[in-house]
Amino acid sequence: MEFGLDQTFFAFVGLLIFLGIVVYLKVPGMMAKSLDDRADQIRNELAEAKRLREEAQHLLAEYQRKRKEAEAEAAQIVATAGREAEMLTAEAKAKTDEFVANRTALSEQKIKQAEADAIKAVRSAAVDLAIAAAETVLAKKADAKVQSDLFKTAVSDVKARLN
Repeated sequence: MEFGLDQTFFAFVGLLIFLGIVVYLKVPGMMAKSLDDRADQIRNELAEAKRLREEAQHLLAEYQRKRKEAEAEAAQIVATAGREAEMLTAEAKAKTDEFVANRTALSEQKIKQAEADAIKAVRSAAVDLAIAAAETVLAKKADAKVQSDLFKTAVSDVKARLN
């Protein structure tokens, strides 16, 4: 066996020098520290993710509660609006019925007034016709002296009524 300086020996020496430099520069400690920092960072990220998840669940529960409250409030508003619509409909119907009744009464009153006016007009026409007929009859049957006496009597009646 020859103990010579061959390539294997130089490779071994190079490896020992490399390992010495790595240990001297504290590379394993830096690697361990880097791995520990990375593990801490991952742990912190997991904790943050858990906190965010809990916060999201809390917000979800709160929004679901608010949604239920809003639905209940909307149902109450719809019910109130329905009751108000029924009241307004009943009130409008009552006002319409009252308006129709008032119009009917007014129409009936106008009809009665028209009937009274028509009766007065017919009576007046009948009186005028009777007077005209009486005048014609008196004119044919009465002479000038009777007409003069009737005229004087009528004038004196009118004067008496005016005084």
